[in-house]
Amino acid sequence: MYDVVVVGGGASGMMAAIAAARTGARVVVLEKNKELGAKLQISGGGRCNILNAEYDLPILLSHYTSAAKSLYPTFSIFSVAETVDFFRDIGIEIVVEERKRAFPSTHRATDVCAALVRELDRLGVEVRLGVEVRELQMGDTSESTPQIIAGVKVRGEKDLIQGKRYILATGGLSHPETGSTGDGFEFLRVLGHTVHTPTPGLVPLRSSTTWVHALSGQSIEGAKMTWRVDGQVVKVVKNTPGEFQNRILCTHTGLSGPTILHQASAVREWLEEGEVVLELDLYPNTDHGALDRQVLEKFNAAPNKQLGNILSDIYPGRLLEMLIISTDLTRLDTPVHSVPKDARKRIVGMLKALPITITGLMGYDKAVVANGGLELSQIDMRTMRSKVMTNLSITGDLLDIERPSGGYSLQLCWTTGYVAGVSAAGK
Repeated sequence: MYDVVVVGGGASGMMAAIAAARTGARVVVLEKNKELGAKLQISGGGRCNILNAEYDLPILLSHYTSAAKSLYPTFSIFSVAETVDFFRDIGIEIVVEERKRAFPSTHRATDVCAALVRELDRLGVEVRLGVEVRELQMGDTSESTPQIIAGVKVRGEKDLIQGKRYILATGGLSHPETGSTGDGFEFLRVLGHTVHTPTPGLVPLRSSTTWVHALSGQSIEGAKMTWRVDGQVVKVVKNTPGEFQNRILCTHTGLSGPTILHQASAVREWLEEGEVVLELDLYPNTDHGALDRQVLEKFNAAPNKQLGNILSDIYPGRLLEMLIISTDLTRLDTPVHSVPKDARKRIVGMLKALPITITGLMGYDKAVVANGGLELSQIDMRTMRSKVMTNLSITGDLLDIERPSGGYSLQLCWTTGYVAGVSAAGK
């Protein structure tokens, strides 16, 4: 019999196994993939935004919104400073970039995963790959009060895998291609836990606006965003230099980038109320009249040039070119001196109030994280142990905790994994 059985070999599962094994516990990790850390290896676009280097605990926890108070005892045990020390100890140096986003110095997520795997091996943790868990079997409820897990059933094996304590670290629903298919949520429901239905959280948006698709890969920087539902303003996000709110990425299906990901949950609700339009002011610090004069000055400075050749001087990139083509406003080969006044006025109008129709959200395959999960009141956050099954701990993306991008999701994995591992080992 093992001291600790960890179901799931992702970020929080590996951290839990390491933390338990460092106390001398006999630990096994059960992973259905052929390798550990599949999702970790693609995190941060392959760079691995390993944590957010916010050392002030109240400020750090404020980013977890409604879960901040619940997480205080957990993060009081293992937070940012401890995480940085942990990774330095296993050979991963961390560098901090803008908005306190932290990465491994090599900027390779695979290096982080490899370091964790090496530590598991050094500690003698047994790792069983390609093992699909079918059930966490309850003990005999007539004899065990409160309830406990008696063992783990694995596909193709007759005997139960048994341990004194169990850690469920199967991940949520984002990036299902990495094996995060929501198995853990069903396990928890069967065991009597309350699970809030997961939805894609930080996720790109779909748009029917064709010029957006044509600009796939181009960013729009510094715009003020006005969200409208059936024409009525519901939210305004002003341009704040140096923060994530002012960068939008055009894709072949719609919009992405930090600012869009962080609006996704609200957009989901607005779409249930009516037509959602994102209106961009590309020159938020210049009023309409002043911008018209600036554009006219550009026209007067090069009257014989073709319109298409000066558009990037008015706004960088190919955005205006695509707008003019999609609206059939005028020909791009028109000499600037022949561009009608009303066409110039419409160009200025688009720069000040550019509408983008939002039709939906992308799915779990594009989500950075998925909202929803285990009701936090059913967890002892000092130990990550279930209040329903006393020898079961739950970690990471299985918890109903909303968080932004920027390192907060992985930090949640490191913290809950560490606390669960130490607690499960009886320390």
